[in-house]
Amino acid sequence: MKNPVVWRSLVVVGACLPFVGAQHAAPLQSPPPGSALTPQDSAFHALNRLAYGPRPGDVPRVVAEGVMRWIDRQLSPDGIADDRWAQRERRFDILKYDRDDLAAMYTEAQRERRERRLAAGQTAEGPDSAGAQHAAPLPKQADPMIPKGRRLAGEFADLAVVRAALSERQLFEVMVDFWTNHFNIYFAKGADRFLTPDYIEHTIRPRAMGKFEDLLIATAKSPAMLFYLDNWESVAPGSVPPAALRVRARPLFGRRPGLFGPVRDPARQDSVRRRALERMPKGINENYARELLELHTLGVDGGYTQQDVIDVARIFTGWSMGRPQQGGDFEFHNWAHDTGEKQVLGVRFPAGHGMDEGIRLLKLVANHPATMHHVSRKLCQRFVNDDPPDGCVDDAVAAWKRSSGDMREVLRAIFHGPDFWAAENMRAKVKTPLEFVVSAARAVAAEPDTSPRLAQVVARLGEPLYLHVAPDGYPEREAAWVNSGALLDRMNAAAALAAGKLQGVTVVLDSVVTTGDADQLIDAVNEKILGGTMSENTKQVLRRQLADISDPTQARALAVGLAIGGPEFQRQ
Repeated sequence: MKNPVVWRSLVVVGACLPFVGAQHAAPLQSPPPGSALTPQDSAFHALNRLAYGPRPGDVPRVVAEGVMRWIDRQLSPDGIADDRWAQRERRFDILKYDRDDLAAMYTEAQRERRERRLAAGQTAEGPDSAGAQHAAPLPKQADPMIPKGRRLAGEFADLAVVRAALSERQLFEVMVDFWTNHFNIYFAKGADRFLTPDYIEHTIRPRAMGKFEDLLIATAKSPAMLFYLDNWESVAPGSVPPAALRVRARPLFGRRPGLFGPVRDPARQDSVRRRALERMPKGINENYARELLELHTLGVDGGYTQQDVIDVARIFTGWSMGRPQQGGDFEFHNWAHDTGEKQVLGVRFPAGHGMDEGIRLLKLVANHPATMHHVSRKLCQRFVNDDPPDGCVDDAVAAWKRSSGDMREVLRAIFHGPDFWAAENMRAKVKTPLEFVVSAARAVAAEPDTSPRLAQVVARLGEPLYLHVAPDGYPEREAAWVNSGALLDRMNAAAALAAGKLQGVTVVLDSVVTTGDADQLIDAVNEKILGGTMSENTKQVLRRQLADISDPTQARALAVGLAIGGPEFQRQ
């Protein structure tokens, strides 16, 4: 048997370079125009688009059920039994903690950080100050709360990967990922370290297959979004919270000492009040208003103006959150709200209203034609082609109008439309790192554990979950993920997975591909993992690499690793 290190080098140097060249060459061939898809082709296509790729045996099962019947069942995830995932779910400690529990860990970490800064002779910052909210990663210290918080953060990212790999509700998990990117927040920003799990679990997931309007309102009220885009500190200019007015100041009218409390230094009272007022937000923050219009709803060409952005920001003044130490629940601060008249997209919002005008605005933009087109186009980009066909977008918009934004009906229109099944859209998309890692794990029937290892692989390939800094989320287009370095990294990950050396997962290839000679291996891998799409170039590469491998188990691992790391598997 060859030395494992030498064998690993063989995979990287001998196999990757031809594949990288093929990946940058002409696109993989699609079925010729006008050719009829076989039931197996249709099932393979649906499993690669609506799901994170097939597990062993999935293609024949979907064929037996009927592809369209399987699709319709995926559109109603509540009716799909998911016992296997339900059992695995219990192993994730992160799901045992509510937002208050995570807030306590966050607060403890902030307290410990302040004490370390003071001990080092630095200025301590309060837990709600701007500096503290953008603090460095949680400090390494003996306090058991700190490493527990770090471990749970890593576990939460792995939770998404394992769910995607094991759940029978595949389309639902794909849509959770879609909305997580559409309504992106940044896990590492201050209080979002404890707000993000609640945001995904209780804002995104329950509404991932529901009405867009409901999801939009829920994200707008989410403390995680309010904090990420700074709306929590957006107030009407000149607003002062009642609590700040209650800070003790210099006694008036010569009150007798001790009558209303202990004697205090008047100069210090004035200083405390002045510092409290200086820390108060001073005016409107446009961050959420701008992203709401540009990313969440209308789109960059949605017809809004800068004045619309300003008036939307005024509408959302007072939409805030409680202190992190108290769990950070949504709060509406009437004292901070701009009650003047506004106008958005030509619609008048009369003076004198409070939180209700924010809900009215969200319903207005949720059902605006520009929003229907923008979000439908993104859905067609996700499920059909990086350059979405106009017909797909039109079908989705028509379904949106008929159903008042019911995402099940919008998706149904996409999947039942001709563009989804058109030859030019077959294998036309490149997998993101998350899609690649999960589909690879599913292809070899891998059993992931609850460690963060699998999520770390996704991160190393360029997509650390919940850590995209900008509000636009991770990109969907091929150009963002295809380059020589990224493809080499994918090949290494595939080789490690097939060889059973990728930590965080257990792989038994006996259940996927039996051993045999080179031609038998290539045929089996092509059928079981690539759905019969292996190119002649890839077959030649595999034959050359398998030629001097005498050990059948090692040869099988090499063949599977090369197939998963090769160009055909990168596409869906």
